[in-house]
Amino acid sequence: MIRKEELTLVTGWDKTFPKSSKVDHSKVTFVNRYGITLAADLYVPKGAAGKLPAIAVSGPFGAVKEQCSGLYAQTLAERGFLTVAFDPSFTGESGGNVRYMASPDINTEDFMAAVDFLSLHESVDPERIGILGICGWGGMAINAAALDVRVKATVTSTMYDMARVNANGYFDADDNEEARYQQRKVLCAQRLEDLKAGKYKRAGGVVDPLPEDAPFFVKDYYDYYKTGRGYHERSLNSNDGWNTIGCESFMNQPILQYSNEIRSAVLLIHGEKAHSCYFSKDAYAAMIKDSKYTDNKELMIIPGAVHTDLYDGGGKDAIPFDKIEQFYKTYLK
Repeated sequence: MIRKEELTLVTGWDKTFPKSSKVDHSKVTFVNRYGITLAADLYVPKGAAGKLPAIAVSGPFGAVKEQCSGLYAQTLAERGFLTVAFDPSFTGESGGNVRYMASPDINTEDFMAAVDFLSLHESVDPERIGILGICGWGGMAINAAALDVRVKATVTSTMYDMARVNANGYFDADDNEEARYQQRKVLCAQRLEDLKAGKYKRAGGVVDPLPEDAPFFVKDYYDYYKTGRGYHERSLNSNDGWNTIGCESFMNQPILQYSNEIRSAVLLIHGEKAHSCYFSKDAYAAMIKDSKYTDNKELMIIPGAVHTDLYDGGGKDAIPFDKIEQFYKTYLK
């Protein structure tokens, strides 16, 4: 028998964005195939009737649904879609022990469990389901789309390949056997330290206070996660981060091996000035290489936008919601 964990969910509005009067909002839960209960915000267009197209949203990596995934979900609900923004396993209001761990397998499954939930929802047309992943959950969304044939359309925004960045470092600066070996030594030693201490050491979220000589991308993250713009008390990035060993398995498990076999539609969106733009450019190239399914694949680069501009618009409406709406309406029909 599938049993749900007992979760404590906040009932009041505690998002980093204003509540819309155009949608109905409620909290829901669903269980993934590992028995972990996930918490989500459900957004439904007011006055909606009949079976609706639906979208599951998650990300960024280390964020919570009260931040930008909720903003995306609410905005798309205003445009006629039933949406859920969920907290991945071990984070936010979702279940799973221990806390603050990540897994390429379990986190791909989280998206598929959201598709399960939407497929069985009385107000959803199960033939019109899409997913949307932001930052690190963009990579998870592509991985899920390669596995889940029920997904008819996938959007990624400011996408990270978490396997690549964990194995190779930022900008592939540590893409060599020696660097990976040294990192593995550190993580294996930390496992024993955690066991001896009886608790998991946290890696730390976005650095605070911000050093004057911090790289631009660190300043970019600080400006979102550590200020009133995007801070949230349950966000790992806003506080003490993942467990130090939380992302260990990503080093050995590439997640996008069969992306060129995705038959459904995929739109990758990235900022031109984002430090992370190479992830989407390379993922798109790999997706269409030797593929029979290229006509419904697209890479969209937003001129002048940096990484976190696609979290909340960056004060300049950088998120191309009109394009996203058009894409989903084209492929979820």
